[in-house]
Amino acid sequence: MFDRFSLIAGPCLLERDELNLEVARSLAAWSSEFGFPAIFKASFDKANRSKLDSARGPGLEAGLEALARVKGETGLPVLTDVHEPHQAATAGAVVDVLQIPAFLCRQTDLLIAAGETGKAVNVKKGQWMSPEEMTAVVDKLRRSGASDVAVTERGTFFGYGNLIVDMRSFARTSAATGGPVFFDGTHSVQRPGAADGSSGGDPEHIPALVRAAVAAGCHGLFLEMHPDPARAPSDGSNMIPLSQMPALLEQVRAIRLALHPHGSIV
Repeated sequence: MFDRFSLIAGPCLLERDELNLEVARSLAAWSSEFGFPAIFKASFDKANRSKLDSARGPGLEAGLEALARVKGETGLPVLTDVHEPHQAATAGAVVDVLQIPAFLCRQTDLLIAAGETGKAVNVKKGQWMSPEEMTAVVDKLRRSGASDVAVTERGTFFGYGNLIVDMRSFARTSAATGGPVFFDGTHSVQRPGAADGSSGGDPEHIPALVRAAVAAGCHGLFLEMHPDPARAPSDGSNMIPLSQMPALLEQVRAIRLALHPHGSIV
């Protein structure tokens, strides 16, 4: 699943079918145009929101039905995150990749449950974790039966409400875990707690960080995108508009070609 440079992308939360499919069809078209394998991502529940009244999503059953429709309509593999061990087997019966949120990356029972599905797992690196500390996280997943494991870098806490991406992290994490490391270009510009107690963000910095991470050798990209981020129910302040994606992917392709002039960009 993670043996080629790939793009994991989609809205933060699953929304109505029309929007989910608009995003997924765009992703499928870009995958064909730019030559990057693509995985559609979206959450059925955001269980770690700051405020009690924050949008959570459609829930497990309805969310998995929505993801199945995306997969059926576009042919794209699909990814969603799980927050509790009992969700893993149910989600794993539908999706191609399970994701472990950053705040839960050390939860042993959750990691074991995800691994036992036999699915590929993308685990977000906790903002307080060093690259080398992710070795034990990946080991839990592999020993539990995960068919493939990727780590996604999203930055390290720098004081309160700020994340800094250490571009050495891709090489260090890959060397420590023996696996691929993706870059979360959208959550890396998140400003936790900066928007009246909820997460804010600086999305104007997404392209520069993505270009830097690709040049630094990341093995793929994780990007949350939306037709109109200002109207997104979750994380709109750090998502990239669909209209900006083609130009960014063209830059990514150019950097990959510069790095691998005589080989495959994927």
